[in-house]
Amino acid sequence: MVVSPVGVELDAVLAGLTLNYSSGIVEGHVNRLKTLKRQMYNRAGLPLLRKQVLLA
Repeated sequence: MVVSPVGVELDAVLAGLTLNYSSGIVEGHVNRLKTLKRQMYNRAGLPLLRKQVLLA
């Protein structure tokens, strides 16, 4: 992984600091689903995982 200086990505940094919206809510849902998937791994099939996702 190559790290670039902030000056190269200045537009992205400014947009992240000034815009009124973020992807925080979506990231929270993705994190919850990944946690459920990890908990259910190799325990049951897709029907039980689907039920857990819909109930959580």
